[in-house]
Amino acid sequence: MRVTKGAQIVAGTALLALALAACGGGSTSGNTTAAGGGETPVRMELGEPQNTLIPTNTTETEGSEVLAAIFAPLVRYDENKNPVEEVAQSIETTDNKVWTIKLKPGYTWQNGEPLIAQNYVDAWNFGANQDNAQNGGYFFGRIDGYADLNPGTGKQVATKEMKGLKAVDDTTLQVTLSAPFSQFKTMLGYTSFYPLPKAAFGADGKVTAEFGEKPIGQGLFKLDKPYKKGTDQALELSVYDKYLGAKPKGWTKLEFKIYTSSETAWNDLQADNLDIHDSLPPSAIASAKTVLGDRYQDQPDAGVGYIGFPLQYNPAYKDVKMREAISMAIDRKTITETVFSGTRSPADDFINPAIAGYRQGACTACEYNPTKAKEQYAAANGPKQLELGYNADGGHKEWIEAVANNLRANLGVEVTVKPFEKFAAILDDLQGKKYKGMFRMGWAIDYPSAEDYLTPIFSTGAIANGSNYAGYSNKDFDATVAKGDQASSPEEALKQYQAADDILLKEMPYIPVYFYRNNSGYSTKVKGVHVNLLNQIDWPQVEKS
Repeated sequence: MRVTKGAQIVAGTALLALALAACGGGSTSGNTTAAGGGETPVRMELGEPQNTLIPTNTTETEGSEVLAAIFAPLVRYDENKNPVEEVAQSIETTDNKVWTIKLKPGYTWQNGEPLIAQNYVDAWNFGANQDNAQNGGYFFGRIDGYADLNPGTGKQVATKEMKGLKAVDDTTLQVTLSAPFSQFKTMLGYTSFYPLPKAAFGADGKVTAEFGEKPIGQGLFKLDKPYKKGTDQALELSVYDKYLGAKPKGWTKLEFKIYTSSETAWNDLQADNLDIHDSLPPSAIASAKTVLGDRYQDQPDAGVGYIGFPLQYNPAYKDVKMREAISMAIDRKTITETVFSGTRSPADDFINPAIAGYRQGACTACEYNPTKAKEQYAAANGPKQLELGYNADGGHKEWIEAVANNLRANLGVEVTVKPFEKFAAILDDLQGKKYKGMFRMGWAIDYPSAEDYLTPIFSTGAIANGSNYAGYSNKDFDATVAKGDQASSPEEALKQYQAADDILLKEMPYIPVYFYRNNSGYSTKVKGVHVNLLNQIDWPQVEKS
């Protein structure tokens, strides 16, 4: 469940004027300390991760980018979006319920210990245990025994292990699900399924705070010093020389520079003080091709940009007719063409076109109809005042202001726009049920399946241990997704996932606004920069110029 920080630019004559008026200034830039050792590092822009660097507690793009550099997944994804074994040598099942995962020999932890199957058992049991309150815990919900680790609020966990997890030997992991799930292999490239070494755990069986600040992985890079959250400290990494996979040629140092302003990062990129910016701000899109030339990239992306409602926490948004009216009041076409300079497309489904299951025009409430919107909003007794929150570190100000202007003009309401300095801050307030306004949200897929647009964001189970910031709960939706999970064929699974999508389209817990494209750029000092399906850099391809 990877909620995404970044977005980008305004719309129509009135909206464009509003955006230009709002475009001044920026917040502080990240720490510019270079990595040590004499070598100039490759430097990438990053927003502050929401939490310290524990895989099962990392469900957003910033922390996931760092962890993807430090850990190696069981599977990666090919150009056809199929899972391909990475650390896994084989992943086999005969019934989609009992899965046998064989590990490739030779992988080692960055403290020298060998990677073994028990490392996965320990990590997944920790992540699934409700006492550990891990944001990614819900991803283990299909494993037999998950319920034993999640008896509910106020109830004591009676065991430390899921009965569906077993290390058969050092290189063999057996996973038994509570019901068949055809997408399980596809899921295994996601952050929460990384293993953890013995050194991660304290005497109490919990991952230590020290490990969260300086995780030990089995991937391409190792963290050179602890990461101190809240300091805007750069994260300094170096290549792990015993990593079995491909390594970059000609360089060994990597630095993630923390920024609270995407515009500041863009300025640093143009001055060659930053090498990679993977989510260019609104102010950059129109000129980026001219400024950067071949160093500007515009490529397909599987993400979705939303406006969300805190349904469980604010009864003002309970009427679906009111939510539909807000959706119909948003001029997606103008926003994507003018605000985003054509680098986004209007959303008309909860599933992105890059993934099988998308249906063009599925969202009728996504069609711009200001007259009907105003009539329906009035009939639903919609609030006269609305608030719309967003994270200011991801380049969202212009399009959020554009949406707000649409609502003011088309619904006749007052709209207050509330910026949060950091993505982590709005996520924390949403998780803590502190923020009661509408909110900007984005979704970058965890794995290439239509199911990933459903379960992690809108299932009942994802309220406590997932990314269901709306608090949306619908038994029919949950049951329909479950039918897709247990389907005997990919075709039947997709049919059920689309039926679950239909329920979302009727109830509109979120408003799909646009489908992403990835707009990134890099400096004159590097080449070979590629952003993969999960919006992460493919580091072995990067070269110094």
